[in-house]
Amino acid sequence: MTDYLIRGAQLTGTDAADIVLRDGVIAEIGTGLSHAGATVVDADGLIALPGLVDLHTHLREPGYEASETILTGSRAAATGGFTTVFAMPNTSPVADTAGVVEQELALGEAAGYVRVQPIGAVTVGQKGERLAELGAMASSWARVRVFSDDGFCVFDPLIMRRALEYVKAFDGVVAQHAQDPRLTEGAQMNEGTVSAELGLAGWPAVAEESIIARDVLLAEHVGSRLHVCHLSTAGSVDIIRWAKKRGVNVTAEVTPHHLLLTEDLVRGYDARFKVNPPLRRDEDVQAVREGLADGTIDIVATDHAPHPAENKSCEWQAAANGMVGLESALRVVHAAMIETGLLTWTDVARVMSAAPARIGRLDDAGTALEVGAPASLTLYDPSPVRPFGAGDLHGLSGNSPYLGRELPGDVRWTFFRGAATVSDGVLAETMTAGAHA
Repeated sequence: MTDYLIRGAQLTGTDAADIVLRDGVIAEIGTGLSHAGATVVDADGLIALPGLVDLHTHLREPGYEASETILTGSRAAATGGFTTVFAMPNTSPVADTAGVVEQELALGEAAGYVRVQPIGAVTVGQKGERLAELGAMASSWARVRVFSDDGFCVFDPLIMRRALEYVKAFDGVVAQHAQDPRLTEGAQMNEGTVSAELGLAGWPAVAEESIIARDVLLAEHVGSRLHVCHLSTAGSVDIIRWAKKRGVNVTAEVTPHHLLLTEDLVRGYDARFKVNPPLRRDEDVQAVREGLADGTIDIVATDHAPHPAENKSCEWQAAANGMVGLESALRVVHAAMIETGLLTWTDVARVMSAAPARIGRLDDAGTALEVGAPASLTLYDPSPVRPFGAGDLHGLSGNSPYLGRELPGDVRWTFFRGAATVSDGVLAETMTAGAHA
C-alpha cells in the first residue's frame, strides 16, 4: 500500500497541518513532517474532512442494475468524498434476509471504493405485513443495525411498535419513511399554491408530520431508537425539536436537495425535480436549514436515487421519483449551509461523517482525524465556483437536479483506508479489496 504525506491541509477549516497516512491508518499529524518514500500531496488551501458517511443511499443491486450497481454507486460516492454508504433495501430480492445483506457487503468489499453497509428491511418484502429477519441480519456477517422499509412507510402502528421493540435487543434503529399513504394517493408534488396552479395532485405536509408525531410517541413508549428519513417540512422540524426536548431517542436527516431547492422548480415539468418527499416551499427550506444548524436535525443524507433515462425523460406524472446526489452533496451543503454562515466546516464533519456513523453504530468508519484512526478522509477545495455537469457524475444514471447549476467547491482527494480513490480530482480506475486489507 502506498503511504501519503499530506502537506498543509486545513483541519476542519482552521489550523493547517501535515498528515501522514501509513498502512491504512493516520500515523502522524503535525507540522513540518516528513516520511521517506511517501507520495506527497500538496494540500495548501484544501480542507481535510473525515471520510463522509451517507446513511441513505440507493445502490439498486441486486435486481436493478440498469439504474446503478454497487460498483458504480461506490465510484459515485468516492467522487463526492464519501468513504461509507448505507445501502437501502429496495432491491430484488429485497434485503430482508441475512443472505442478501451479506451479498451486498461482499460486493462492496470487492468494489473497494467505499464501505458499503447494508440496511435491512423492516418487513418481509417491504410489504408492511410481518417483520423481516431482523435478528438474523443483525447477527450476520453484515452486522446490520439500521432497518427501513425505505420508500414504503411502516404504516401499521402495531408493526412499527414491534419493530422498535425488536431492535432494542441489539441497539438497532428503525429508519422511517414518514408518509401517510392515504393522504398522498396520486400525489405528484408538494400540496400548496403551486400545485393548485399546475393542476397536480398535492403531497400535504401533514402526511409527513402525522407519521413523525405518531412514531416519536411510539419510540418514547417503547424506549427505542427512531430515525426519521429525509425530513422536509417546517412542521416536522418542530415535532422533532419537541420530541428531543422531551427526551425521546430520535434522530433525523435532511437531504441536500431539501436544503437548497424549492417547489417552484416543478413549474418547468422537468422530472429531474420529481422526488419523494417532494421539494417544498421556501419557508420549509429555511426551516430545515435552521433545524440542521441548531442540532434538531442530526445529519445530512443524500437519498441518492438513480434511475434510467427513460424513467425520467417522460411526462411528469409517469416519471419516477428520485435524484442522484452522492457526487454533489458536499458542494450543495457548502452552498446552503457554509456560504450562509449557518454551519462551520467542523459542523460539516459532524453532520456528514461522525453523526451518521454513530447512528448506524459504525465505530470503525474513520470519522475523526486523529492518530491511529483509519485513513479515510477527503480533501476539499472550497475556492472554485463552477457549473455542475454530466462529467461530474460517475454512476450509471444522470438524473441530477444540479446539471448546469453553479455550485461552489470541489473534492480533490478521497482516501479510503489509506488508498486514494480520488487523486487530484481524478477517480481511480480500479480498486481492489486487497488494497485495504
